Amino acid sequence: MKKTALIIGASGLVGGALLAKLLASPAYETVKVLVREPLKTADLKLQTILFDFDNPDASTVVADDVFCCLGTTIKRAGSKVAFRKVDYDYPILIAQLAKLNGAQRFSIVTAMGADAHSSIFYNQVKGEVEQRLAEIDFESLLVFRPSLLLGNRPERRLGEQIGGVFFRLFAPIIPQKYRAIEAEKVAEAMLQKTVGATAGVHVFESDALQAF
Repeated sequence: MKKTALIIGASGLVGGALLAKLLASPAYETVKVLVREPLKTADLKLQTILFDFDNPDASTVVADDVFCCLGTTIKRAGSKVAFRKVDYDYPILIAQLAKLNGAQRFSIVTAMGADAHSSIFYNQVKGEVEQRLAEIDFESLLVFRPSLLLGNRPERRLGEQIGGVFFRLFAPIIPQKYRAIEAEKVAEAMLQKTVGATAGVHVFESDALQAF
């Protein structure tokens, strides 16, 4: 039986790549996206749902497999509180609603170094969201922890652009776990690992994602 996928963060770097792959995948009959504004993508399998994360309609968060590619930066969010809302509160909200509505699998992009006990705020929040998701008890929880992401972002991030150039130049001498990774590879890993997921919590570090 073909399934329904739901994705949040579809307008981002990994999310955009993943959306294209989900639409092309024979594993999914329907692909839902929760967005604040309509996407430019059009496809017969695509259901675009305009969604207010601060006043959610729980009845729209229905799918077999949920993919979370939502994320921002403290600079873009404007404060640590605003950053936490996007990178912690919203993913947990969607996970809880999806679980109540029967979702079996939840896949999320966090970051290399995610650790709830980290002294680095960014890594701490990423670790905390992983920890809380594990408590929601999906049949399968899949966590993807990429290093610096490479690709054409909708918005410009100068620091990441500079970092991308550095990582490309010195890739041969950088341990694989720390090498920058193409967003396409992360998206492909999310698709393949979710479609073939077994029960339990599965964490994929950046070096494992390089193989996709």
